[in-house]
Amino acid sequence: MAWQDTFAISGSGLSAQRLRMDVIAGNIANADTTRRPDGTPGPYRRRMVVMEPQPAPGSFAAALASAGGTGVPEGVRVSAIVEDPSPFQLKYDPSNPDAVQNPASPLYGYVQLPNVDVATEMVDLISASRAYEANVTALDAGKMMAVKALDLGRA
Repeated sequence: MAWQDTFAISGSGLSAQRLRMDVIAGNIANADTTRRPDGTPGPYRRRMVVMEPQPAPGSFAAALASAGGTGVPEGVRVSAIVEDPSPFQLKYDPSNPDAVQNPASPLYGYVQLPNVDVATEMVDLISASRAYEANVTALDAGKMMAVKALDLGRA
């Protein structure tokens, strides 16, 4: 495995976790949003990042992977950002302008709120932050090994 593979793998992890933190921050920011971007009533729907493995770019290992080899160093890539299909929360608040105003409806006075649980988002944010830190540590370790190897080559 070349040094560039180590850096590319850690870099892919850094990019993926940073995007994950951005999506989580968007979820938290919209935890009380009851309108769509066009202004029509409708709650925000929580988003999640889907990741998948990716062979290290431009490496011998990537060539092996395309030929069906095993033991290939892999990075990660974001394959999609999907919406969470879980149901929206309901809150009784008849004074809210987005509450159901039809007295004949069983949901009269209820407002649909996003399916975002701030506590869950905070746990996911801590997890993404720890994964980001782990990738930084791996990148630093690879960099230190490369510097040591260069120092040994000079001696």
